[in-house]
Amino acid sequence: MKLFMFFMAAFLFHPVHTDLKEIRATYKEAAHDKNRIEDFYTLLADVTKKSDPALVAYKGAAIALKARYAKTVKKKREGFLEGVSYIEHAIETAPEALEPRFVRLGIQENSPKILKYKDNIEEDKNFILTHFENIDSEDLKNHLKNYISQSSLFSAEEKTVISGQ
Repeated sequence: MKLFMFFMAAFLFHPVHTDLKEIRATYKEAAHDKNRIEDFYTLLADVTKKSDPALVAYKGAAIALKARYAKTVKKKREGFLEGVSYIEHAIETAPEALEPRFVRLGIQENSPKILKYKDNIEEDKNFILTHFENIDSEDLKNHLKNYISQSSLFSAEEKTVISGQ
């Protein structure tokens, strides 16, 4: 009985482990297909602000994307602001982490001007360009290359430099 209780406690209190490769892929799909937003949101349901900053940033993105399709303007705004609070928390917690800045850049690039969430575009873009060559994860590198290649924020020269790395 004690052994059973031990395993149950270990299972219940085990930290959230989510595969970043899967999250990145689902984020990309959700950003382009509203039918995938709920899957993305559900994938991050157990993430809290105490989780890994990359996961926290993606959860913020999921909340912000979900808010896009809320029924009222008030709910859209509230949801968006909640999502942004997760993203900003992730960056405050880990200011040198690249992935939360990438998430913030994507959300800022695609948020409506009326929401006034565009202040860090140049900062995050430059951070990504500066730190790109030091990325260890090939999956993250490829994910960023794909994003940069289609983003209007990056010049043709910047896209060429990144695609060659």
